[in-house]
Amino acid sequence: MSWEVVIGLEVHVQINTATKAFCGCSTEFGSEPNTQTCPVCLGMPGQLPVLNGEAAEKTILTGLAINADINLESKFDRKNYFYPDLPKGYQISQFAVPLVENGYLDIPVKDGGEKRIGITRIHMEEDAGKSMHEGLDGVSHIDLNRSGVPLMEIVSEPDMRSADEAIAYLKQLHQLIVFLDVSGANMEMGQFRCDANVSVHQPGTPFGTRAELKNLNSFRFIKQAIEYEVNRQIELIEDGGEVVQETRLFDSAKGESRPMRSKEEAHDYRYFPEPDLPPLRVTQQQVDAIRDGMPELPGQLRHRFETEYGLSSYDADVLTQTRALADWYESLVAAHPADPKRCANWLANELLGRLKELGKEIEHSPVSAQRLAGMLDRIADNTISGKIAKDVLDAMLESDDDADAIIEAKGLKQVSDSGAIDAIIEAVMAANPDQLAGYRAGKDKLMGFFVGQVMKASKGQANPAMVNQRLQVLLKG
Repeated sequence: MSWEVVIGLEVHVQINTATKAFCGCSTEFGSEPNTQTCPVCLGMPGQLPVLNGEAAEKTILTGLAINADINLESKFDRKNYFYPDLPKGYQISQFAVPLVENGYLDIPVKDGGEKRIGITRIHMEEDAGKSMHEGLDGVSHIDLNRSGVPLMEIVSEPDMRSADEAIAYLKQLHQLIVFLDVSGANMEMGQFRCDANVSVHQPGTPFGTRAELKNLNSFRFIKQAIEYEVNRQIELIEDGGEVVQETRLFDSAKGESRPMRSKEEAHDYRYFPEPDLPPLRVTQQQVDAIRDGMPELPGQLRHRFETEYGLSSYDADVLTQTRALADWYESLVAAHPADPKRCANWLANELLGRLKELGKEIEHSPVSAQRLAGMLDRIADNTISGKIAKDVLDAMLESDDDADAIIEAKGLKQVSDSGAIDAIIEAVMAANPDQLAGYRAGKDKLMGFFVGQVMKASKGQANPAMVNQRLQVLLKG
């Protein structure tokens, strides 16, 4: 029996404003519990909310980036439910008329092509607080610092047909959000959270009953949760059971989900218009100004890096993960324009790896683009080899010296004098008569042995191209 999977995602993104959605309290992460609250975000009687305009602008920016329609007039509503971490007994959200509607995001698929995922809406809302269940005595604590923090909820169409497609969509969306500086989107801090609606049905039949997987906060767990839920539903139906509409929690330790509550519908929340906030009205001129200020988006940058710099799609993807990284690469190419591919290789494969070990992002690199370019110039003019350059880069990370100073101080200049290289080769040949005889008897693979011995004898400073060239001559006798 064949089954088709249907997945729709609801992603909550914390907007990186300094203050909350409707009051002036700080949004800083990690403060002492309940120290960033006020009568407004605690819902005290008589306190009136005031919209954070920056949150609205960043929501519009995200809407433009996903090719969506911006409603010039949107409205706020009250979503009513009772939970310990919701001090007001309701959440200010947008239900009837969201700020953003009808967008899409193109994602890569396995055959090398792209698939378009529809995005139904992006609406603004405020976050709830946080319940903390500690110890074995069953005591729970409530931290309301997060209460009122501005969120975007990004709701997709049910267009994904596998866990892999869902992860591809989430990664594209995550990259876009970070690139636009709309959010840090740190999943461990809860800045990028996902609810997944999953159902299965046989091809040609109506969609099945969906279950919602709640508050998933890592790509690995999201994939595991979706795959578990798909298998659970298929086994349930094939055993004669029925899938019920419910919300489920995924236990990452056990790799399984469990029922949390029956799935609510809109009427369960008793939505009604927020009486304390007027409609949000923006002008087309304001929208156009935000559009004009948009940076190149990751997809546009990837295409330009491939066409303008001749990079592979893989390299272009790596170097456009963040705007800071893309800008750093372009600064490097500007300083070493002769070889954009060499720039990409040394940035992606060497510098980024070392920075990861140091726990640093590219914007905090001890080595500037100009200093790295100076080192690449020395590779290009054969002053140093690629192998020696790795040692030079290590030294640059530990000091403020440029490549030339390090090469001079450590005596690392590459040996390109044919007479000096010939002398090293002859010494290696004399020290290895059996291998020499074997090579001259037709064992061509011994060439690699001699290359290695010459490079070792020269402490890596012999010009590799010249070593190969002179070995071809001298080994023949």
